[in-house]
Amino acid sequence: MKRDIRLSEKFLVLGYIFILLFMIVQDLVPLGALNDIEAIASVESFNEIIVTMLIGAVQILLILGGVLLFIGKRYPLLVRIWLLVHPTCILLGAIMSWWIPYLLGTGTEEKVERFNIMFGNTHSFLPIMNGIVPNTLHTMFHLVLLICIILTSYVFLTSRDKDNRIVENKARVIH
Repeated sequence: MKRDIRLSEKFLVLGYIFILLFMIVQDLVPLGALNDIEAIASVESFNEIIVTMLIGAVQILLILGGVLLFIGKRYPLLVRIWLLVHPTCILLGAIMSWWIPYLLGTGTEEKVERFNIMFGNTHSFLPIMNGIVPNTLHTMFHLVLLICIILTSYVFLTSRDKDNRIVENKARVIH
């Protein structure tokens, strides 16, 4: 079967490649003001950093593999469910770890000192609330993950015929 890869699927792959790179480099490669690997190393051992990196990278590799296996084809129902549920669970974890403490103050007592050590010297564009602030690198990761979930939903909810009709109608309008 010929693959009919849509632009939304290409953006989805690019999003997951960005997330994969984020997972690999965030705690290991100096990225200027975006991360502070020395501060992270002062809180977590090298083995903890590697295990965390591997868990995150393997999850994203599995998701990316699922997308690449069926890109341009019809995704089976179980793959559709998995490609929506798994990233959504990752995003919910990020929301519970970063955004609920930041916005609501829930659970900040345990997080403030650790977050300030690990991320206190990194760039952030949001104001400090409840003693913490999501840094720019993690905010970009969370936003790209949300966009990937939205793109996945779009890919699954739209038919190729509908996309083809839209392109044909645009072509008629242009000519």
